[in-house]
Amino acid sequence: MREAAQAIATARPRVVAALAARLRDLDLAEDAFADAAAAALTVWPQQAPRDPAAWLWRVGLRKAIDAKRRAATRERAVLDEPEPAPTPEDALMAADEPIPDERLRLIFVCCHPAIAPDSRAALTLKVVCGLSTGRLARAFLVAEPAMLQRITRAKRKIRDAGVPFEVPGRAAWPERLEAVLSTLEIAYAQAYEDAALAGDGAGFADEVLRLSGLLADLTPQEPEVLGLAALVRYAEARRPARLDDTGAMVPPPEQETALWRRDLIAQGDRLLDRAAGLGRSGPRQIMAAIHAAHLTRTEGGATPWSQIAALYDVLAALRPNPVTLVNRAVAVGEARGADQGLAALAAAGAPADWLPYQAARAGLCAMAGRRAEAAEALAAALALGPAPAERLFLERRLATLAG
Repeated sequence: MREAAQAIATARPRVVAALAARLRDLDLAEDAFADAAAAALTVWPQQAPRDPAAWLWRVGLRKAIDAKRRAATRERAVLDEPEPAPTPEDALMAADEPIPDERLRLIFVCCHPAIAPDSRAALTLKVVCGLSTGRLARAFLVAEPAMLQRITRAKRKIRDAGVPFEVPGRAAWPERLEAVLSTLEIAYAQAYEDAALAGDGAGFADEVLRLSGLLADLTPQEPEVLGLAALVRYAEARRPARLDDTGAMVPPPEQETALWRRDLIAQGDRLLDRAAGLGRSGPRQIMAAIHAAHLTRTEGGATPWSQIAALYDVLAALRPNPVTLVNRAVAVGEARGADQGLAALAAAGAPADWLPYQAARAGLCAMAGRRAEAAEALAAALALGPAPAERLFLERRLATLAG
């Protein structure tokens, strides 16, 4: 049953994207996939399919057609029904198109200019990645009811405005690109904050690695696209070193550099060099440069905190949000002293019930010798439900303070 659930979760983005593109109805696509997944959990334990995604696609499409027939009967109307694809695998795998990937195509659809800017990334993550409303609310630092309203309005807008489920022309890409990049960035952040990849965002790491590379190939003259692709490669290069033998998260300055993946680092270097050559810097290139600075520890043995703090100063000017400002406070504390780091953290305006804020406060208070406050912050962070690897790390730090 666990293997079936994992296969369903892995196939979800691909199949929902294909269903939405075919049915031209996001709610119907999500419902059809849910019905197909329920059927799979009944059938697969006895007879696993050769291709889970193709199986879910066929069953989901049939469920959707049946649902439309029932609705048509109830309404005494005749509706146009989509014809079943003769070769579903071919439809899923089709690559002879301007955007050779159903998921990336659907991301472009969800990022249509008719949809409110603050809703595009959330809608995409809901539809394409299957993130729960609660998880989205935490990712965007808003209340869950507000996030539910945002997604509902966006779906209604797509339906009422007749947003086409078509591949946008090349001329339409630039106006959607920022939302597409934000979506990929947030999706990757869900995987990055889980070092062990134990949660429901586990598949996003490989998915965003692949999609960001595809997007970089499609838009080689867009420096922020290249910057995001570099950022993801640098971060994933450290993935093998992010857990110790006990399964606890290891922070970048303490990781074993011999475990870092040189192939991904080299790819990131090439992408960031190409972005720099285009002469238009942006926040994703700065973030990639921060990751690159961490990786220079392979050469000098020490983390260049002064360089990293300076990069965060630039990033804070471009993108002064709580994520940037809390990370900057940590870098400032390492480079310029704990007191300056704590002052920067106090000015960040981050919510107290946000785990990264409490983790940063704990580290800076410990650095300043304020053990009781550090322990208090660690306890607060643990109460916010960290992923398993992060929980082990925080518990170990708390035990060290108590010892």
